[in-house]
Amino acid sequence: MRFSDIPGQQNVKQVLRQSVRQSHVAHAQLFRGAEGSAALALALAYAAFLNCENRPAEAADSCGQCTSCQKIDKLVHPDLNFILPVTTTKAVAKDAVSSKFAAEWRTFALENPYQGLNDWMQYIGADNKQGSISKEESLQLLRLVSLKAFEAQFKIVIIWLPELMHPAAANAVLKLLEEPPPATVFLLVSYAPEQLLPTIISRVQPVVVRPLTEEELTQWLHDTRQVPEAKARQLAQMAEGNIGGALAAHSTSATDHDYFELFAKWMRTCYGNKVSEMLEKSDEFQKLGRENQKEFLHYALTELRKVLLFGLDPQLVPHLSAAEQPFVQGFSRFVTPRNAEPLTRQLNEAHYHVERNANPRMVFVDTSLRVAELLRQS
Repeated sequence: MRFSDIPGQQNVKQVLRQSVRQSHVAHAQLFRGAEGSAALALALAYAAFLNCENRPAEAADSCGQCTSCQKIDKLVHPDLNFILPVTTTKAVAKDAVSSKFAAEWRTFALENPYQGLNDWMQYIGADNKQGSISKEESLQLLRLVSLKAFEAQFKIVIIWLPELMHPAAANAVLKLLEEPPPATVFLLVSYAPEQLLPTIISRVQPVVVRPLTEEELTQWLHDTRQVPEAKARQLAQMAEGNIGGALAAHSTSATDHDYFELFAKWMRTCYGNKVSEMLEKSDEFQKLGRENQKEFLHYALTELRKVLLFGLDPQLVPHLSAAEQPFVQGFSRFVTPRNAEPLTRQLNEAHYHVERNANPRMVFVDTSLRVAELLRQS
C-alpha cells in the first residue's frame, strides 16, 4: 500500500512523511476515523514508508520495489504484526487469537482495506458472534514485542479496532505504551476512539482521518475503480466522503442508474402536483428493484440536503456538477427550514417501508403525494 493509492488526506500524509524524515516517529499513534475511512489504509502505507529500504530523503512515498516494501505489500513481513478482533469459528473452535486468522486477514485487508468489523466477522464465518481482542491476546502481544526486529528498522504492531480489547488486553497495551520496547511502533486503528481508556488516548499521538470531499471520492472511484463518472458522483454523494460506504453501495447496485435525472423529474412532478405523472414514475421506481430503490431514496436524501444548504448559503455547497447547478439553484426556493424536516422524514419512512418489502409502487405514490403537499408549504 502506497500513500499514492489512497485518495485525499494530503495533510495527514505530509505529517506522517515529515515524522519519518525528521526522525520524530512517535512510538504509539492512533489513526482515528469513521468505519469505512482510510484509517487502516493509511496505517499500512505508513508502515511501508517507515521500513522502506530505498527511500530517498525527500521521497513522497515508499519505493514499492525493495524487499521490505514487497513483503509489507503482501502483509507477510516478519516485523509487521496485527492484533485483531476475532472469535471462535468452525475452523478455529477454541483459543481464538489473531495469529490463527493471519491468512484470512491478509486476503481480507488486501482485497479492500476500507471494510469494517461486520465485514470481517462475516469473512471468517463468525455467524452471529461478536468479535473481540481477548485477554489471551495480551500474552501473545507481550511475547511478540519482547523480540527484536528481525530485519527492518522498526517492529510495527497494528492494532485494528482497539476499542474491542478485553480489559486485560487494554491494560497490557497500556503498560507497553508507558514503557515502549525499543524500535517498536504501535499503530492503533480505531473507528470508535471514545471507547478507549483515557489513559491509552493520553499516550498516543492522534492521526485524524477525515471524510473525503465529494470531488476527491468521485475522482478516485472513476479513475481507480472505473465507475462511470455520473455513478461515481452519486456514490460519493450518498457515502458522504466514506470510501467503504461508496464501495459497498457500488457492489450492491445492479446497474448504473441516473438517479439525479430521476430525482429532478420526480421533484418537478411533485411540485406540479401531477398525479398522472406520479403514477408513471411509480412504475419506473418499481422496475429499479429493491436494492436500487433503497439506494435511490438514500440519494434523494443527500440531494435534498444539498438543496436546503444551497438555499441557506450557496457557499455551503461548493462542488456541484454542471447538471446539478441549475436544478439545485432553482429548487432551493421550495426547500426551506420550514419544510425540510418533514420532507426528510417522508423519504426516510419510504426507505424504511421499502427495506421491509412494502409494495414499492404504493410507497412511491404515497410519498409523492405527501412531498407534493409539503413543497407547497415552503
